[in-house]
Amino acid sequence: MADRVVALGRSQAGAGRFGGGEALIGQLAAAFLLAMIGGTIAAVAWRAGGLGALGPWDWRAVWFTIWQAALSATLSAVLAIPVAKALARRQFAGRRALVTLLGAPFILPVIVAITGLVAVFGRSGIANAALGWAGLPSVSIYGWQGVIIAHVFFNLPLSVRLILQGWQSIPAERVRLAQSLGFTPSDISRHLERPMLREVLPGVWLAVFLVCLTSFAVALALGGGPRATTIELAIYQAFRFDFDMGRAASLGLVQIGLCLIALLLSARIAVPAAFGAGLDRIAPLPAPPGWRAPVDALWIIAASAFLIVPMAAVMATGIPRIPALPDMVWLATLRSLGMAVVSALLTLALTLPLALAIAQGRSWVEFAGMVPIVASPLVLGTGLFLILRPFVQPDQLALPATAAINAVMAMPFALRALVPAARALRADYGRLADSLSLSGLARLRLVTLPRLAAPMGFAGGLAAALSMGDLGVITLFASPDRATLPFVLYSLMNSYRMADAAAAAVLLMAISFALFWSFERGGRHAAA
Repeated sequence: MADRVVALGRSQAGAGRFGGGEALIGQLAAAFLLAMIGGTIAAVAWRAGGLGALGPWDWRAVWFTIWQAALSATLSAVLAIPVAKALARRQFAGRRALVTLLGAPFILPVIVAITGLVAVFGRSGIANAALGWAGLPSVSIYGWQGVIIAHVFFNLPLSVRLILQGWQSIPAERVRLAQSLGFTPSDISRHLERPMLREVLPGVWLAVFLVCLTSFAVALALGGGPRATTIELAIYQAFRFDFDMGRAASLGLVQIGLCLIALLLSARIAVPAAFGAGLDRIAPLPAPPGWRAPVDALWIIAASAFLIVPMAAVMATGIPRIPALPDMVWLATLRSLGMAVVSALLTLALTLPLALAIAQGRSWVEFAGMVPIVASPLVLGTGLFLILRPFVQPDQLALPATAAINAVMAMPFALRALVPAARALRADYGRLADSLSLSGLARLRLVTLPRLAAPMGFAGGLAAALSMGDLGVITLFASPDRATLPFVLYSLMNSYRMADAAAAAVLLMAISFALFWSFERGGRHAAA
């Protein structure tokens, strides 16, 4: 193998080092990304012509968006603290599997989770059946309360994972020192846990706030009406039903402004814990006996049930119904599957050169890769519609446009997986490859792809799963002959065909997880 590398390096000695080529390709990809996002946002801004097109109901949607995002983020962060604390200081059978399960909602299609929540909290759901048996009034999953419940369902696991990482980041030396000094649980909370939470919680809260700020499928399926309309839903209504492009574009500008403000705040309000450096070892917190043990168990059981019961209800109803699904579901499945694979490959094709350029110190390229965070898919879809409308019927490009926007929206997450590995590759093998004058496809095939295969598999699987379950841009362009599986599932729910909807949800969930597993396993196999 080494002889082969040397021979290839010598044969391409006159080709120059590929380091400059990597940076150039990465900068071209970054320029393309900025042009795409900047062009669509510019189209939205030009069409908006200011915020004069917005009326009182639109500003009410803006207020509701901020209010529900703030409340959802607060509930998710507050409820995550005792769950993460219990997981940090308790060891039990299945703990590792439970922590892994907490990452599942991130790739779980939103519309699938909504189907599960309706099965539990809907009019004939498990929760209302239990309330009726107890003689208590029923609850409704629709309206602002449904939006909050759904957002907490999605973001509680994310908050738990992030806060749990904060607990595990407390240096082992500090934990052992506290034990040697005989700290009580109250002392540990005061001197170790509260400083950590002051550092971690602001970032967790703002991350969830940003997610809820740009949430669309939840508001579409569970919100609506004058009291539960978000900015995203108002854009959809202005675009799809009123065909008021000026109003849709103005709402898009407000959405971008709110995202920018949230991102700027996230960089300013965290307070460092000032623990100092340790030896990067993890020491579990002491598990206090007495009444705290059953309380910890109760929090873990409640959080697990909140996540598992809705999915179990969907599977119990949907699995027997899968063979009887109508043909339109299977056709939509093929469209979604093809779109997801294309979207994942496009994500990798753009993200790999970006990551390699970032590893060489091109910081503006990293900024370009994170830009999609400030624009929601609906805003980009609106801008793309405005750009394409004079030249082609936008509905003819529904699937390609949706795949492209999904690929762009997945890039920030893919970069977080690839950039650390690309930097390690540059540090470990960059000089050796340069000294052998490896360049072009030879360097890509012999050095880059084998070393980055595992994170690329993870990034590709994440992009494929997110695209498979997306119910966003397709709602702007969709027609019956171009509907995706999430859109068909939403239509089944709207027509109260809940058994078929549950079956379609099981199918969508299974394919999404299978795509993620296939890409990730392929990456790990290629890296072996």
